[in-house]
Amino acid sequence: MILDRFRLDGQVAVVTGGSRGIGAACALGLAEAGADLVISARQADSLAEVAARIGSLGRRVEVVAADLSDLENLPRLVEATSAAYGRLDIVVNNVGGTAPRPFLNTKTRHLGDAFAWNVLTAYELTRAAVPLMLEGDGGAVVNISSAAGHLPERGYLAYGTAKAALDALTRFLAADLGPRIRVNAVAPGAIETEALAPMLEGSIRDGIIARTHTRRLGRPEDIAAAVVFLVSEAGSFVSGKVLEVDGGTEANTVPLGLADL
Repeated sequence: MILDRFRLDGQVAVVTGGSRGIGAACALGLAEAGADLVISARQADSLAEVAARIGSLGRRVEVVAADLSDLENLPRLVEATSAAYGRLDIVVNNVGGTAPRPFLNTKTRHLGDAFAWNVLTAYELTRAAVPLMLEGDGGAVVNISSAAGHLPERGYLAYGTAKAALDALTRFLAADLGPRIRVNAVAPGAIETEALAPMLEGSIRDGIIARTHTRRLGRPEDIAAAVVFLVSEAGSFVSGKVLEVDGGTEANTVPLGLADL
């Protein structure tokens, strides 16, 4: 049965930024497909709420509250996974994000911070996870990128450059880790989350929807569904790819309206 290829029974997944938004939706989607989880983010209370929902699905879950901008905390997730389950099959690198700002206000440190938060976190967790994954059957890694990585728009230089680097990292990791570990990315468009909420008011929201072919904002579950596909047997012939889940947009749907220099 084709639907059986989407099942993840007996598998274990780590999801970063799992306390809300896309990360929480991915964790819940993986649990619905049968996986047990390790979820991590800064907010212990929010993580506990997501963990309770995962538990209600009959799946096991471990919570690691940590500041993942400190790269030394990322191997802790693999250690917790090994201790709790003795295996690791799936890694979802979801933490990231960078505030937009005009070019002349974008300093070198802003690019460095964006690269560290969006690229180095994904690299460091993947590097730490690979030995445990290879003790088993291998597995799959998914990096959560962004449409901003390939749709340039004023004000997004640091964020877009970092996400473009994450896309490149995805392709190189796929070459380095195949065939036993597949690596892909998902590039969301405008997704209705708490993080995007300040930019989704009134006419701005209407404009985003008008520039999206599907005439709606994305939902976290749209990204979760793509992640489940990519990490499951259903996506077993996909590696080194960036899956655009953006409503069919061909331009950045959240322009800042910055004037010419």
